[in-house]
Amino acid sequence: MTMPVASIAIDQWFAARGWRIRRHQADMLAVASSGRHALLVADTGAGKTLAGFLPTLADFSPDHAAAAPVPDGLHTLYISPLKALAHDVQRNLLTPVEELGLPIRIETRSGDTPSDRKARQRARPPHILLTTPESLALLLSYPEADTLFAGLKRIVIDEVHAFATSKRGDLLALALSRLQSLSPGLQRVALSATVADPDDFRAWLAPWGDIDSVALVEGESGAPPELEVLLPEDARVPWGGHAATWAVPQLFEAIKSNRTTLVFCNTRFLAELIFQQLWDANEENLPIGIHHGSLSKEARRKVEGAMARGELRALVATASLDLGVDWGDIDLVVQMGAPKGSSRLLQRIGRANHRLNLPSRALLVPGNRFEYLEAMAAQQAVDEGQRDGEDFRPGGLDVLAQHVMGRACAGPFDGAALLHEVRSALPYAMVDADTWERVLHFVATGGYALKAYDRFQRITLGRDGLWRLTHPEHAARFRLNAGIIMDAEMIEVCFRNGRALGRVEESFASSLAPGDTIRFAGLDLEVEALRETEMLVRAAKKPGQIPSYGGQRMPLTTHLSQRVQALLADRAGWARFPDDVREWLEVQDFRSQLPAPGTLLVESFPYEKRHYAVIYSFEGWPANQSLGMLVTRRMEEQGLGPLGFVANDYALAVWGLRPIADPARLLSPEILADEFVAWVEGSYLLRRAFKEVAVIAGLVERQQPGRRKTGKQVTFSTDLIFDVLRKYEPDHVLLRAAWADARARMTDVDRLAGVLERAQTSLVHVELDRVSPLAVPVLVMIGREQMPQGAVDDELLIEAEGLAGAAMRVDPADEQVD
Repeated sequence: MTMPVASIAIDQWFAARGWRIRRHQADMLAVASSGRHALLVADTGAGKTLAGFLPTLADFSPDHAAAAPVPDGLHTLYISPLKALAHDVQRNLLTPVEELGLPIRIETRSGDTPSDRKARQRARPPHILLTTPESLALLLSYPEADTLFAGLKRIVIDEVHAFATSKRGDLLALALSRLQSLSPGLQRVALSATVADPDDFRAWLAPWGDIDSVALVEGESGAPPELEVLLPEDARVPWGGHAATWAVPQLFEAIKSNRTTLVFCNTRFLAELIFQQLWDANEENLPIGIHHGSLSKEARRKVEGAMARGELRALVATASLDLGVDWGDIDLVVQMGAPKGSSRLLQRIGRANHRLNLPSRALLVPGNRFEYLEAMAAQQAVDEGQRDGEDFRPGGLDVLAQHVMGRACAGPFDGAALLHEVRSALPYAMVDADTWERVLHFVATGGYALKAYDRFQRITLGRDGLWRLTHPEHAARFRLNAGIIMDAEMIEVCFRNGRALGRVEESFASSLAPGDTIRFAGLDLEVEALRETEMLVRAAKKPGQIPSYGGQRMPLTTHLSQRVQALLADRAGWARFPDDVREWLEVQDFRSQLPAPGTLLVESFPYEKRHYAVIYSFEGWPANQSLGMLVTRRMEEQGLGPLGFVANDYALAVWGLRPIADPARLLSPEILADEFVAWVEGSYLLRRAFKEVAVIAGLVERQQPGRRKTGKQVTFSTDLIFDVLRKYEPDHVLLRAAWADARARMTDVDRLAGVLERAQTSLVHVELDRVSPLAVPVLVMIGREQMPQGAVDDELLIEAEGLAGAAMRVDPADEQVD
């Protein structure tokens, strides 16, 4: 497949820089010449993005353009999951374009782009447009979309693993189906360093799921990364907690001994906390920055610019910088807390050096003993090149409804033709005629129970058999509200002079009063005034509380959880663990049992005049949290007097007034058919899921001309409609979509089913006279489960020492009772 030369000019440009065109870059040119689509899987630093753009640059190079002149207009679309990544790619792409003297105009488009530039881009588009899935969907909603995209030759989807399995991927898959109809010769290209199963992504990328139409291009191997698990120098690995603040002195020494260090945290709260502690330790006044998604655009751009210029010694960040941003001078990446997945860890490690021939160096900093095992498991997975990731699932019907409305905004459409187009997107390949009619009916009238209200009458079927808008104003309202990312409702944090610092969640802001202090964006701030959509602040002299953010926790991947269990079972391998971790496992093995792969260990014991059971599922926090809700309901039915439960990624602890003698009765499979349905319908879960799908599908608008609804107002509206639909139209398409979300995303029902299956075939019940060593990390979370991770780590350490004393005591009479 290898093609020796991109074009004479490009080949000479590579040679002038002392580079060579790598095999996978040449292969991408060959695939483009053959007319096939392509998925490129290559290590970070392998020049993936350049490889994706090489066919476009070749089309515009003098020797190619002379033979086949490139018409003016939009030639290539680049889709990125992050706005910051699009800006970084634009900066890096301009170098070869300018040095080669290519007549290419490159622009970005996102929610931050000024409206006049957006209008100009539709009238006179650039040759290359860098954008996001949401902005592309909005572009497709304009009447001029037909002509704008008619000459489109190529679409390059970067970091495809980051959104293909989510609702953003559903939106993009539908956009691809529309683009292919507008430009039948369009070539699709996707790039990634960390896909677990390339064939799954080839099928997602291909029109009609035709995997053979997508060539798999694999990159040259790079230098293996160098990973180290950081351990306390003069202390033990903590029993509980997540923040790993014990490591701050050692972390600061690492920062001093490297040019630039990138410190990743799993949450925004933790990023602010670690930044604060690093700054407190920073007696040398080294330049250290912070970057996360709730900071203002100006603050993020300022930090990104400083990093690009090599002005920072360290940057504390969240997933806002996981992907692709090319800062070659980073020589150390630090992961604070558990990585939760090998692909996510590889992505973050790849930010160091960002060059194929140099190893990426990384430190993993565990917050507690289970996280130490998880870090060791992740290190093994990375060493073996093992990837993981989320499974693909059917496309969301709320996203489909949004797409249908966007199509109507672009102009009249034929329902049958649009269904044919929609089915060419793999997530929607199985949409049947009945489901399609329900979606159309919903977009047209809101559904049977809502069709009497004028505001839900958005499209109508004309005598010509085409669907069209009932009024032009619906297009403007659609473009104001369309989108997939459902953050919690936020309010702006700003000084009186108007300078914006970022946003905090509305629920956190409502707990504050004038005079309270917060620490945000690395600053101590005093609240001056609270308004409906903003919080006015000024500099404070005393430290304040760090804002907490809801968001979804990153669950432990199935692949990594299996590796952790394998480490527990490999007693010979414990010799390489720190003494305190090894002793923890040895005492557990002596006093009870260890959770073996394929089995389900349940321990029961008395503690503080209550009866506890700990279920070691290793299925992640969402599944364990759901299991806790279900098990306590069943405990109530069985007269066990449940008092509460607490979960982490590894285990669920429940407690009550009476002992659990037969845990298998609590974990029978019908719990998913009976208690699960009753719990979801009776809890806030289904309402929360409905709120999200109602906003995505356009049933409820967050934004109105000149103002934005508060979170309370949106919740009030969706709750009202939810109650109406539950009563009068229980089979409404959005209730169906909400149920799908509640099952898959909020409760992780598939992994929950796996726990119940093991409970029937391989449950091991151990009854003890007191708490076990393995139970300590989950029990110390009791009463603190609603606190942000890292907020109470000091208190956890104190309580854990007391629990651990009882758990680690070995009495001669200790016996395992099965």
